[in-house]
Amino acid sequence: MTSVLYDVPGPKARARSRVISVLGIVLIVGGLVALVVVLGLPKASANGAVQPGLWDASRWDVFNDVQVWRTLGIGALNTLRMAAVAAVLALIVGVLFSFGRAADSAWVRIPTTVVLEFFRGMPVLLMMLFILLVFSTGSFWAGVSALAVYNGAIIGEALRAGIKALPSGQREAGLAIGLTPVATRFRIEFPQAFRQMLPIIIAQLVVLLKDTSLAFVVGYNELLRSGNYNLSQFFGNRYQFSFFFVVLVIYLAMNLSLSWLARIIARRTGSQSGGVTPTDATKGPANPVDPNLVYSNALGAQSKGQY
Repeated sequence: MTSVLYDVPGPKARARSRVISVLGIVLIVGGLVALVVVLGLPKASANGAVQPGLWDASRWDVFNDVQVWRTLGIGALNTLRMAAVAAVLALIVGVLFSFGRAADSAWVRIPTTVVLEFFRGMPVLLMMLFILLVFSTGSFWAGVSALAVYNGAIIGEALRAGIKALPSGQREAGLAIGLTPVATRFRIEFPQAFRQMLPIIIAQLVVLLKDTSLAFVVGYNELLRSGNYNLSQFFGNRYQFSFFFVVLVIYLAMNLSLSWLARIIARRTGSQSGGVTPTDATKGPANPVDPNLVYSNALGAQSKGQY
């Protein structure tokens, strides 16, 4: 199938594209190899002593200690606990914001818009510090509250966009059968909007999981603070890069798992939200009749009736 947006590349263009792709891959792989080699070279410290490279076994022997892995595991569980609680609250806040932003009454819609834009424009870290200092909630609830409010505002806008994207007949049908405007929005419009925006919501939850690292500043013992601060302070700067690398791998594993889940849901819900699925009532006949043949038969029947 040819595209109407651009000309189909010829043999020379395809060959040039393959050469550029191969060169790009070689450059990327070469850069990664060079980075690994440079990190593994011995380093000279300020006092003239030579420190082993970052890949030297003496920088990784600390991971033979079970207590190190226990500390990293506790930090990872604390991160997931904060992310889980904040995600549930963010969904609730997002639903409330979406209902307020899509309300028919200006007395509800305008104040909700002002509050939502305020929370969207406020940095998450500043919000955490504000909640911690003003309300004295503790580091955990300061992080959870800030993450829930900020990401709830983003999710609320996504849900509002999903509601606005629905055909107007959905709301009119609900009102026609006797449902109230609130019941129509809650029972007819909102489930469809939530299904359509589910990949975007999950992608925002991935951002929420990454933003839990900001709770490091308010003193919460999450993964970044446990691995890259507490353990580095206890074992010394010699293992700082090792702890940083392991924490990075754990974060990547958690975030890539959620991203993989988001892609699966996007594929499964995309075909359902991308248009009307033909049913037996909307499908055409299995053997369509030629309209010219029908017209000819009608003329023949009319001429026989006249004569």
